[in-house]
Amino acid sequence: QVQLVESGGGLVQAGESLRVSCAASGRAISTYFMTWFRQAPGKEREFVATISWSGDNTYYADSVKGRFTISRDNAKNTVYLQMNSLKPEDTAVYYCNTHPPQDDWGQGTQVTVSS
Repeated sequence: QVQLVESGGGLVQAGESLRVSCAASGRAISTYFMTWFRQAPGKEREFVATISWSGDNTYYADSVKGRFTISRDNAKNTVYLQMNSLKPEDTAVYYCNTHPPQDDWGQGTQVTVSS
């Protein structure tokens, strides 16, 4: 299992940017695709973005395409999500996980976007 710790969330206004991080430990993540998910209050957890082992390939949910960028630093065992042009509907707890996701999730990081 990989232990995952998300950080970097906060309260921002609509249109602003934020970068969240996911620090992994226990195993190197270089052999995993990695995915960001989010869960808004009262909603199911949903896919946000996935990145391949080397970072050469990325995939995004339509709702964030063109605004969010997923990246990784395998030397630091860390995955990032750069979020630009944030909208109130991006408000959620953001989680990272391997792809496919393992059973153990981190605590997530809260992102709140005010209008």
